[in-house]
Amino acid sequence: MPFATQTPRAFNRQNIEALNTNQSGVYGIFKQGVWVYVGKGDIRQRLLDHLNGDNPCILRQIPTHWVAEVIPNQTPMNNRERELILELNPACNMRVG
Repeated sequence: MPFATQTPRAFNRQNIEALNTNQSGVYGIFKQGVWVYVGKGDIRQRLLDHLNGDNPCILRQIPTHWVAEVIPNQTPMNNRERELILELNPACNMRVG
């Protein structure tokens, strides 16, 4: 099952910094027609890390938007991330989970 229906947000510092801190969950970064990366953790922090170049593959893909799901429990977050990676096959995910 893909990400819950939502309005994608632009992959830029302003939109990411507007997020509340300490919201854990899964997130997906994409550009039109291509999923670039799916990850998990503190959504705001991880997106800022990616925007700052922690994974060069992501910035090379020139992503434009992101979506996220807040998940309070660690176990379902791992399962949900794995499910999304297998379904969406993002270009910059080297491994599942």
